[in-house]
Order: sequence, then C-alpha cells, then structure tokens
Amino acid sequence: MSLSRDYFDAVYTDNVDPFRLQDNWYETRKYAITMASLPRRSYRRALEPGCSIGILTAELSARCESLVSTDVAPAALEIARSRVGSDRVQFLEWSLTGDWDAVCDGDTFDLVVLSEVGYYLDESDLRSALDSAVSRLDAGGTLLAAHWRHPVADYPLSGDQVHAVVGATSGLTRIGGYVDEDVILEVFECSTERPDSVARIEGLV
Repeated sequence: MSLSRDYFDAVYTDNVDPFRLQDNWYETRKYAITMASLPRRSYRRALEPGCSIGILTAELSARCESLVSTDVAPAALEIARSRVGSDRVQFLEWSLTGDWDAVCDGDTFDLVVLSEVGYYLDESDLRSALDSAVSRLDAGGTLLAAHWRHPVADYPLSGDQVHAVVGATSGLTRIGGYVDEDVILEVFECSTERPDSVARIEGLV
C-alpha cells in the first residue's frame, strides 16, 4: 500500500532533515544533475510534489515563473517556506494521491518534477498519479523523475520499478536521462512524437 501521511509525520517528528538532504554529496550531486537535465532554460508553471524541506525547491524557483511545491508533512512545509521565501512559490499540503484539481487550481503545468517520491506509492496509485500528471501537463511540457536505486524496506516500490511505470505511461516520450548504481534520472516530454533536441531548438544543428 502507498505510505500514509502518518508515516511522514512520524519521520519528521524528531528530525528536521530525516533524509539528510542538506549534508551529503549524493543529494548535492543529484540536484545538480536534475537542474542540468531540464531541457528548457525556464518554465511557466511547475509542480514539485514531495518538496520536503525545500532544497530543490529553491533551485527550481530560479528557473520557474511559478512553482507549486507540496508535501504531506506540515513540519517539512514549514521549513521549506522559511528556506525559500519567494513570491514565485506556492506551498501546499498535498499528496500525489490527492485531488489534482485542488493543486492545479484551474491551470496546467509545463514542468512536473518527481524527485524521490514515486516509490512512496504502490503501483496502482502511481499509475493513477502519472495519468493525472500527464492530463495536466502542457503539450511539449517536461516530466522529470529521479529516484534512489537501493532497496528500502518501507517503500512499496523500488526506484527502478517507479521508472518502469513512468516509462510505460501513455503520452510521455523519453528524451534523456542518467543512471548509476545509486540513482536513476529520466526526462520525458509530454508528446507522442520524438521531440526536438536542445541543440535543434537552439539552431545549433
């Protein structure tokens, strides 16, 4: 079953940074790869589910005119708000299994970033969330997924299983990625046709 809000409330009860997002090179490096992998210089409106304490949020906000960052743990959101403090960012208590109309607020996104959140859901909930994401992603919009590849006993899915589900999602075309023993990162475009590369868009080839 997908992990509940109670699970994450417990995780943050005695530790403001339970996933060690601030103090290890794995996370710093992963965030650098994430930002470098985004094919556009800037985005109109982005969604970041599972923002935790807002470290990636701060970096995304510099590339997005508007960013909706969510988490199910109020304690994490409070830290993220104090860290980022940008008018560009809206913080919401929300889960990928929640009401998508509430988080979309009548608008679409041209970027969805799933950073280390997909394996908190079981396969059925993940497929449903991805279908909802694609239906609210602009044509040509970007979906980026990045996940830890080592097993975690509490999680319903592994990182590789998450990416197998993402890769099989109708309406997404893979345009790039990175993988090593620790992390898998893939970038998709909301398109059924092969999209142009960054170099082609820039007129370099």
